[in-house]
Order: sequence, then C-alpha cells, then structure tokens
Amino acid sequence: MSELTLTVMRLGFLAVLWLFVIVAVQVIRSDLFGTRVTQRGSRRESARPQQAARQAPPQQRGQQSGGGGGGRQRRGAPSKLVVSEGTLTGTTVTLQGQTITLGRAHDSTIVLDDDYASSRHARIYPDRDGQWIVEDLGSTNGTYLDRNRLTTPTPIPLGAPIRIGKTVIELRK
Repeated sequence: MSELTLTVMRLGFLAVLWLFVIVAVQVIRSDLFGTRVTQRGSRRESARPQQAARQAPPQQRGQQSGGGGGGRQRRGAPSKLVVSEGTLTGTTVTLQGQTITLGRAHDSTIVLDDDYASSRHARIYPDRDGQWIVEDLGSTNGTYLDRNRLTTPTPIPLGAPIRIGKTVIELRK
C-alpha cells in the first residue's frame, strides 16, 4: 500500500471518529437540556385561544359544540382549561368543543417545556354528552388524573388536577 493511500485512510478514520464524538455530544446535550422552545412559538400558542374567540360568531362564543347538546353549554360545565402549576402557570384556554393537545411538540395546543413530557403526551376532548375526556397518548412518564395514572380515556371532573410532569392543568367554570 502506498504512503499516500495510508495517509488518506488515517485522515478519513480521524474525520469519522470526530464526527462520532460531535454526534455523541449533541445527543447528550439534548438529553440534558431538552429541546429548545422558541419565544415565537409560545406567544403564538398563548394567542391562539384569544384569536379563536374573536373569530367565532357572537352566538357561539363561550359555548361548546358538543354533539348531544345542540351547541349549547350545559349548566355547570367547564368553560376553560387553566394551567395551575408549572412553567405555564396562569395560561388559560377557552373550551369551545375542540380537541386540546398537550406535549412538547410545537404544534400542540399547549406546548409544555417540561423534561417529563413527551412530544405528543396527552389530549383532552369532549365526548358526545358534552363531558371532557383526557387520554394519555402513550407517553413514557404517564398522565395522572387526581394522582391516578391514566390507562384508558377518562372523564375529567370539574377542578380535578391533571398532572403531566411538573405541569398541573384543571378544568374550571
């Protein structure tokens, strides 16, 4: 083997070795610090419920579009979803019959900047009777309703805490 071929092979091996080290450091960094959440995405998510309320016709504002209720909200039914603990404390989403997704993904309704949340962690949706249901979407760390880990879609009582990692969410009137 010529001296030139041997030198090129050594340099190629060295380049592959450095590439491996750089990729390993990036993986460790993403595990330690999580994914980067941009301010633009969080502003957009917090503005989404307000825009939806402005765009709805006046007769539909504040009402659910449940299947059995004929579009009217039941007496005592929840009207908002409130984050009561975690980095998004105080965030409120008006319930208008839409499915609410929770997770780290940027297209979630509520983007959770939480190391214990999956990218598609859980969803909250109304059933035909106008009752709200929470469902874990196969997350690693689980979704808890009133300290019980969810294994099936479960109705949410008014004011019951839904815990995803360090974030707690409640349905309120």
